[in-house]
Amino acid sequence: MDNAAPDPSLVATPKPKRGRLIILIILALVVLGGAGAGLYAAFGPRHAAGKVDEAQAEKKKPELFLPLDPAFVVNFRDDQAARYLQVGVTLMSHEQASLDAAKEAQPVIRNQLLLLFSGQSYPNLIDAAGKEKLQAQALAAVQKIVQERTGKPGIDALYFTSFVMQ
Repeated sequence: MDNAAPDPSLVATPKPKRGRLIILIILALVVLGGAGAGLYAAFGPRHAAGKVDEAQAEKKKPELFLPLDPAFVVNFRDDQAARYLQVGVTLMSHEQASLDAAKEAQPVIRNQLLLLFSGQSYPNLIDAAGKEKLQAQALAAVQKIVQERTGKPGIDALYFTSFVMQ
């Protein structure tokens, strides 16, 4: 009987551990999902929504305009001839208090803008990029003046309503 086949009931057959592996995978997915949900709750849409709500609230306020009349007229030299620049300017804000401060400071604003406009050169103002740069400089100058009076820039945009070079 030494050569006989071993008794099948005595031989241990390995049991598949596939069930434990699936349970571990599912448990890991649940833990990762919970962590992701926690992070989403902590840093998700409530924080982003707060920023969006503030921006939307600012956009919902009506745009208020203050034209700076009369138009600015300055002369500046080109290499070949004397040049003139006429610029119509309108300020825009969402806060009436800022426009009121700008209106009260209009002589200071006009002085600053006249100095800025007369310091320009003809070749710089020929293309749109030069005009946009001048517009940004003018806005910064006005915001600085308004901020000195109100504590915040207040003026949201400065528009050239006319722009004539000769």
